Amino acid sequence: MSIDQEKSSIKQESVSDYSKEIKHIDNNTANVKLANPLTGIPHDQLMDDASEFAKSHGLGHLEQEFRKGALVAQDPTAFESLSQLTEEDKGILRRELTHRWAQPAQLYYLVILCSLSAAVQGMDESVINGANLFFPDQLGIPQTGPNASRNQWLLGLVNGAPYLCCGIIGCWLSAPMNKYFGRRGTICISAFVSFITCIWQGLTNTWWHLFIARFILGFGIGPKSSTVPVYAAECAPPAIRGALVMMWQMWTAFGIMIGTVMSLAFYHVADTHNVHGLNWRLMLGSAGVPALIIMTQVYFCPESPRWLIGKGRYDKAFESLLRLRQSPLQAARDLYYIHVLLEAEKEIQTGRNLFLELFTVPRNRRATLASGIVMFMQQFCGVNVIAYYSSNIFSQANFTNTQALEASWGFGMLNWLFAFPAVWTIDTFGRRNLLLTTFPLMAIFLLMTGFAFYIPEDSKARIAVVALGIYLYAMAYSPGEGPVPFTYSAEAFPLYVRDIGMGWATSVLWFFNFIVAITFPRLLGAFQPQGAFGWYAGWNMIGFFLILLFLPETKALSLEELDQVFSVPTHVHAAYQVKSFKHTIQKYVFRMKVDPLPPLYEHEGAIGEKHYAPGGAGHA
Repeated sequence: MSIDQEKSSIKQESVSDYSKEIKHIDNNTANVKLANPLTGIPHDQLMDDASEFAKSHGLGHLEQEFRKGALVAQDPTAFESLSQLTEEDKGILRRELTHRWAQPAQLYYLVILCSLSAAVQGMDESVINGANLFFPDQLGIPQTGPNASRNQWLLGLVNGAPYLCCGIIGCWLSAPMNKYFGRRGTICISAFVSFITCIWQGLTNTWWHLFIARFILGFGIGPKSSTVPVYAAECAPPAIRGALVMMWQMWTAFGIMIGTVMSLAFYHVADTHNVHGLNWRLMLGSAGVPALIIMTQVYFCPESPRWLIGKGRYDKAFESLLRLRQSPLQAARDLYYIHVLLEAEKEIQTGRNLFLELFTVPRNRRATLASGIVMFMQQFCGVNVIAYYSSNIFSQANFTNTQALEASWGFGMLNWLFAFPAVWTIDTFGRRNLLLTTFPLMAIFLLMTGFAFYIPEDSKARIAVVALGIYLYAMAYSPGEGPVPFTYSAEAFPLYVRDIGMGWATSVLWFFNFIVAITFPRLLGAFQPQGAFGWYAGWNMIGFFLILLFLPETKALSLEELDQVFSVPTHVHAAYQVKSFKHTIQKYVFRMKVDPLPPLYEHEGAIGEKHYAPGGAGHA
């Protein structure tokens, strides 16, 4: 045997051995079926099943559409070979793949409404930034003086009140509200609560009254933040699902920017003879205006087809899909596929408490861990420290109050603008890769910002470097940890625990949002800016390794095919990623010739090449 042949033999043996090592998929019948419940069914039987489905659910007049739709759903990539489809049918399916943004106007109207819901969220978060410059002194909690330490904690408590409510109560209302009122009803109710409490905040005269108003605001923020990303995911076709769901964060960033604009707009509003602090009251009340618009418009959008199917309203679900897809064939395909997947999901339900199943069912537990990590890190990466307290931070860097708000507006604008690239990269570059790229950058820029406070106060360089560090941080955050967490969490859980799972994920987000909000004023006072920014820089590096080890990629897979990905045991996934990290460094940093790693997942094709569910595949 030649040396080359021997090397080849050794390579094949090592790949084979490693493949045995990662033979990890939970190959029980239910999980295999969930990969695609239609796999392996003969065409004649499949069409007969689809006909029976149509007739038994009051859709018999669409029998032929369902027969063809079932065939396409069985293997969405093979529609060209189906003789049962007309050329017109195939043209529609081809266009779905080649023109993924050519969607019905109704879908884009729904997206606009979801984006406005996100903007409300952003305004709720950022109007407090400008108000922080005024209300502490007026409400008896000044940030300097003999009681500064106590008052810093109280300021954090007031600012973090909505997120305390979200973390312990608000988000958990999402599941029962969705069950009884639907996606649209939940959004409408939460928008109403947001509207009322925004006005209420402007009418308070003590710090504890403002705390109560902001705590109740959490009942509007929590269910809305749990429901809107799921609603968008359930209505969007897979080709653009990631981009549409990530718009939640992109338009939250837009709302943060607009909130700062409102702070600037009302900054110079003078008090009247009987109203003191009119400027900060108008700042806090301004976030109620878009919430009012959402209340009046949400019922013009179609209800989630999945929710309607779960309630047995198949005729309404088909009507909804007709408004969200370009043809009856696509609507029939997606409706039938959703139906068979829901039936398959029912087979793996164990009858236990659904919340406990987030932790007792291995597939769910891995999704819970992964979504918890990205939600936790969205807070401890430090972004909301800047969103809530940037005016205070810039003031410490010798900005005037007006300059501090203008600089905060710059942060909000960059945060929004640099979220746009993720619309294209999130379904191409991938969720995981975006995070692994941006976390080290965020750590570097936070350290840069913190160290800038060592520059003498009388130097203009101090102002410049602080602003530059914060702006560069926003540019790194926005395409990565900004949009990914809600997108990832909305698609990670299987259908039967999706509401509970999303409630868990958002409760983690908002609880740690509260921790960040309540601790930062005191952290800033005790650690000074250098230590405070260094603290969060360290957390960004911890986040890098958490993502590396415990976060599977979900890019471009259908929501249901993710069951296979999350069937990989956690220790196997972590061990593989350590080897992959070492392999990447050897190959791209040290330019070494290394053998390719074998694939981690069974759905992956040739070594080193990954094949995901194609866009528009019908996996709604």
